[in-house]
Amino acid sequence: MDVMIGKKPGIPEKFFLPNLFEPMSKQFNTFGYPIGAIYMSEKWDLNKKKNTATAPEREYCVLVGLVTQELNESVVKEYLDELEFLAQTAGADTLKVFIQKQNPDPRTFIGKGKMEEIARYIQAHPEITLAIFDDDLSGKQINILEENLKVKIVDRSSLILDIFASRAQTAQAKTQVELAQTQYLLPRLRGMWNHLERQKGGIGMRGPGEQEIETDRRIVRDKIALLKERLAKIDKQSQTQRKTRGELIRVALIGYTNVGKSTLMNLLSRSEVLAENKLFATLDTTVRKVVIGEIPFLLSDTVGFIRKLPHHLIESFKSTLDEVKESDILIHVVDLAHPQYQDHIRTVNATLQDLGVVNKPTLIVFNKVDLYRDRYFDRYLDDNTKSAIMAELKETLKNSFEFDNVFISATTQEHITELKAKLRSMIEIQYTIRYPYRPKTWNTYDDGDVE
Repeated sequence: MDVMIGKKPGIPEKFFLPNLFEPMSKQFNTFGYPIGAIYMSEKWDLNKKKNTATAPEREYCVLVGLVTQELNESVVKEYLDELEFLAQTAGADTLKVFIQKQNPDPRTFIGKGKMEEIARYIQAHPEITLAIFDDDLSGKQINILEENLKVKIVDRSSLILDIFASRAQTAQAKTQVELAQTQYLLPRLRGMWNHLERQKGGIGMRGPGEQEIETDRRIVRDKIALLKERLAKIDKQSQTQRKTRGELIRVALIGYTNVGKSTLMNLLSRSEVLAENKLFATLDTTVRKVVIGEIPFLLSDTVGFIRKLPHHLIESFKSTLDEVKESDILIHVVDLAHPQYQDHIRTVNATLQDLGVVNKPTLIVFNKVDLYRDRYFDRYLDDNTKSAIMAELKETLKNSFEFDNVFISATTQEHITELKAKLRSMIEIQYTIRYPYRPKTWNTYDDGDVE
């Protein structure tokens, strides 16, 4: 299918899905476009070559969130701070945040008065090109909001998918993201077809419109089936690769996004995995052979988790997260300096339960202790007082979790020796359990060497 970009009558510019199906039907809809042409963000075109010669232009946006009976204002503000970070990662700078206290309107999501307030602000700031909502929107809601606000409308799920699309590098990651995008699109098809609104139901009013949307649904379902089949083949190849790794204990780095997993991976494996202060900097799983104190093992760095992670995204990335399911030990990395780190721990644990990953030996690594001291300690405190506060915090957290934990800074390498000692002990235990009859002798390596 040819790529079709641009504002079409009745069809929002953002809904675009490239290479939807080959060969495509030669039927055309009422606007003269081939049936099955779906419009989304240009970034969702994973087959399009990226122009790295020039930096992409930044966009400007507004954020919108709702305070409901289930979520109080402080929690919503925290979610919107995270949404702003997501927008920044995707390439958009936030100019204003709007919060409304009401349950979502099934037609417009926000109230009429709030919509008019946002529209006035956008009109006064012509540089704004999109409005990002912190919850999922239906196709109908997106249509109505675009018509009233005159900018692109993006919800949290589509924003995360946009970031994933820009990060995908391998064939597996691209296929997983494309599957998640297509599954996201399917229930929103009806709301995207504005020109079908004039076709009322009833006797004598049934026209070709419903046939067109049903054809598009069939094409999208066929695309989903095709991608699942392709992903199953890639998954078989990945399973074969995992089988060839030999009898080595597998350790997986898990945690919320942007907590320092890749930095820790680089430190332990002496490799150069991409580590940035951005959400979802790592999308493709990286596996390295690491040696600590003559004991070899496999260390994998996986995609980070996040609150309100789209369900279809978890489904699509299950094959990538098999590295977590098949691991012998989990290293749960936590950003201690983040004010909501305990909520992040709950989010990761809930996602692991959804994946069926339970009862695995786990080491909780509280990272960024240096940043924690910089943020929360008064600069006039003496060293003894700081040490006493940190000792009390460590004792409190150690008693709060069932797993062993350690406090480090991957950036300054603080307490890395303690981390390696705890990890080595856990690996030795797993070797004894999994391979009880195998001689416990290994070739001599320098601490931390990688093959």
